[in-house]
Amino acid sequence: MSAAPDPAELDALATCLVLNTVRAARALTRRYDARLAPHGVTVAQFAALGALRASPGGTVSELAERSATDRSTLSRNLDLMARRGWVAKRPGVRGNALTCDLTPEGEALLDRLVPLWREAQEEMRAHLAGHDADAYLAMLRRMTEI
Repeated sequence: MSAAPDPAELDALATCLVLNTVRAARALTRRYDARLAPHGVTVAQFAALGALRASPGGTVSELAERSATDRSTLSRNLDLMARRGWVAKRPGVRGNALTCDLTPEGEALLDRLVPLWREAQEEMRAHLAGHDADAYLAMLRRMTEI
């Protein structure tokens, strides 16, 4: 038989920065994914498409950094998007590096997705009404500097 939960421990878990951040990230991801799902795209893929537009010809490592995605997840998404005709992959200048670009189909898809992403942004900002969304963003950015 296990002991009753320690109230102090439960309070510590309830106020844990990482657990609350993960929970919030999952909720946000579900919202954005729901917006993009009719187009067969996840928010992670949208971030990769946006990073490709911002840095054409970037390496997978550069794109991972720009889209805040781990390299292996990004590689899987790039492979999928290449199969769908949205991304063109080619060997990089050095070693086994790969570079990627949006195809015309990928550009057109991103053009269709940006308004949906903006709607999701507005929805989430409206949800934060009465709270300082800019302060929230500043705090998140500060946390990434740790």
